[in-house]
Amino acid sequence: MNVSLSVWLLTVAGLCVLVAADFFIGRKPHDVSIREAGVWTAVWVILACLFGVGLILVGGGGPGGEFFAGYITEKSLSVDNLFVFVLIMAKFAVPSQYQQRVLMVGVIVALVLRAAFIAAGAAIISAFSWVFYIFGAFLIWTAWKLIQDARKGGHDEEYEENKLLKSIERRFGVADRYHGTRLWVEENGRRVMTPMLVVMLAIGFTDILFALDSIPAIYGLTQDPYIVFTANAFALMGLRQLYFLIGGLLKKLVHLSYGLSVILGFIGVKLVLHALHESGVHVPEIGIPFSLGFIVLVLAVTTATSLWSARRQERE
Repeated sequence: MNVSLSVWLLTVAGLCVLVAADFFIGRKPHDVSIREAGVWTAVWVILACLFGVGLILVGGGGPGGEFFAGYITEKSLSVDNLFVFVLIMAKFAVPSQYQQRVLMVGVIVALVLRAAFIAAGAAIISAFSWVFYIFGAFLIWTAWKLIQDARKGGHDEEYEENKLLKSIERRFGVADRYHGTRLWVEENGRRVMTPMLVVMLAIGFTDILFALDSIPAIYGLTQDPYIVFTANAFALMGLRQLYFLIGGLLKKLVHLSYGLSVILGFIGVKLVLHALHESGVHVPEIGIPFSLGFIVLVLAVTTATSLWSARRQERE
């Protein structure tokens, strides 16, 4: 798509308004009910669908199909990332009324990081077409790693703080309890971090790792930076509400990692085929309609088998 600077600015401004509205709605710490989470999750999904339909009307079925394929893939990866958020919340014993504030900051950090990664990815792709080989190999490796983690029960492990986070804690010190949503407090004449700031940093560092998986994945479905950015943005919007909506359901999605590994492996192969085609090798390329159908089918089968397996375990 040939997207003008004015359209880019209007899109970013519109997304900023949506983020600000979401922050305003959840500014007061409170326990999020299933009803509230469900309503706002539906609102964000509807907004994403309306945007995708708008792309179809303006740019045609190609850009619209790329958006929906990217949106569904990124949303699915975000759901898998919620497993890690659950572990982080449990590790730092975040009070339920403050969890939405933590998630809101995490979403904003993820948006900023992904915007930077998308810009870098677009610049690299325009300069070096062979980077698709690297992206494809990385996604195939990530798919294999997901399978290995799933077999080991990776989501059942505790969250371990990385060395950088531990060094920050030692450098500034951490208060022994939460002080509402405050990030810094005075203790014994020294300014120290609160556990709220530590957990936000933990989610921020985790967002960097998530972006490393998601950006190559969506570039395997579209090379249009505008579609890459908007699909990522809409996939992240509503992630906070989705966390509370399916928090209890996450443990039942036992096969989600396997489904995502199949999707990432598929996109990795698609990227390698595209790289070979760009190099002048006559190989078949996988179109967006097939990709979209394949992704939806894998997620549907994964969800159905996960729920069936969870129900069978409950009976036993």
